[in-house]
Amino acid sequence: MTSLQATAAPEPLVCVSRADGALAGVVTLTLNRPRHFNALSEAMLDALQGALDDVARDDSARVVVLAAAGPAFCAGHDLKEMRAEPSLDGYRALFDRCTRVMLTIQRMPQPVIARVHGIATAAGCQLVAMCDLAVATSVARFAVSGINVGLFCATPGVALSRNLTRKQAMEMLLTGDFIDAHTARERGLVNRVVAMERLDAEVAALCRSILAKPAAAVAAGKGLFYRQAETGIEAAYQMAGQTMACNMMDACALEGVQAFIEKRAPDWAKPTD
Repeated sequence: MTSLQATAAPEPLVCVSRADGALAGVVTLTLNRPRHFNALSEAMLDALQGALDDVARDDSARVVVLAAAGPAFCAGHDLKEMRAEPSLDGYRALFDRCTRVMLTIQRMPQPVIARVHGIATAAGCQLVAMCDLAVATSVARFAVSGINVGLFCATPGVALSRNLTRKQAMEMLLTGDFIDAHTARERGLVNRVVAMERLDAEVAALCRSILAKPAAAVAAGKGLFYRQAETGIEAAYQMAGQTMACNMMDACALEGVQAFIEKRAPDWAKPTD
């Protein structure tokens, strides 16, 4: 006789939790691929999109906290998944999917606070930049490092250039170098930097301040802020997505990503299938 063992349900890619008491109205969305540094796979993007859409429609939700499990906040796109099936149409669809998530964060009526406890790279740094507010630990680090594998971080650059000055953004985009949390605050990428043990308290303090304000005024103010500040972000994302999709089909980018997967130095002269 064969015994059947129950299979444990898979962990959700995005965990949703709701606060109560003084913080009632705060919804925390936690990226939950810790072993993969919360890389934005297609499934992760879909899960995050669904969670954001649900919260955006929820009148009882007043503030959203975007957090992450494990040692990293978010390492950007899942390069192994991207490299597995090179296709211009596939890359276009991926960056369109990512753009939708980013624009949803900006367009939803609730303020979104990034709770950054570890590295945020490439599209992970883009996530931080697209949130309305960001609180980081003193050990958090930020980079748009695609250039290191031959892929200019075009879509993260859209968000980054709307937080930093042009020259600061271009330095990050062209070098791929990390900046620390204090530099990120000085340049406008994050609002506050605290010790790890103070992170949740600092995020809660921001939440309480927003909760004390009229929901309608907060929602209207957020919407107006971006409408008046952004005159062409959709067009910018379309151009950036097209640029990244074409860039990913380039032999240098394919070799760079493959080298990253294989943990070796890229050979830019090497032909790639």
